[in-house]
Amino acid sequence: MDDFSRSWTALRVAVAELADEDFARPSGCAGWLVRDLVCHLVIDAQDVLITLVTPVDAEPTRDAVTYWDLVEAPTGQDPLDALVVRLAAAYGESWLLKFHLDDVGSAAGRAAALADRAMRVGTKDEVLTAADYLRAYVLEWTLHHLDLIAHLPDAAQPPQEGLASSRALLEAIAGEPFPPSFSDRAALLIGTGRRSPTAEQAAELGGLAGRLSFVLG
Repeated sequence: MDDFSRSWTALRVAVAELADEDFARPSGCAGWLVRDLVCHLVIDAQDVLITLVTPVDAEPTRDAVTYWDLVEAPTGQDPLDALVVRLAAAYGESWLLKFHLDDVGSAAGRAAALADRAMRVGTKDEVLTAADYLRAYVLEWTLHHLDLIAHLPDAAQPPQEGLASSRALLEAIAGEPFPPSFSDRAALLIGTGRRSPTAEQAAELGGLAGRLSFVLG
């Protein structure tokens, strides 16, 4: 099992294990409840399916690092973010969201397992190899797993392999490493603005502290 499959499977299992009342709790994504985040994961799974069946006969224009754009922190005013909230509410019952994610998410997982990693695919008007595209999504899955369990202390953490891979990718995006004393989880949460560093951590970050946060879009 590669990092994509491992991370995606763990995230889907975490959603499947949520209690009904957990869907109304806040997530780690500003302005989104857990149910909104799960709805976003359904859309992500659809994106994976669409991309992996969109081969392109052209040279790659991006890789797993440059796939990501640095954007402004979300305010909740973006039309797509607002649409996700409305879609999530339209499900009405949490089991419907679980069912849809399991259905589409399982298909996305199978598509990823079958994909030729050297194949070039198109997404967001860019071209990547399937390997780079799926590597970029390990970061997506890992961050959203952390978002999912932000207020669920007893929930399972993301796989360690995905945390380590995602940290390495975020450090490549940042152009420098996070302090070795930072756990992979702390590096991801602080690096992407999901958590503020303590005074001690800010001192360890040095000049990197002034460049935070790396909000990915």
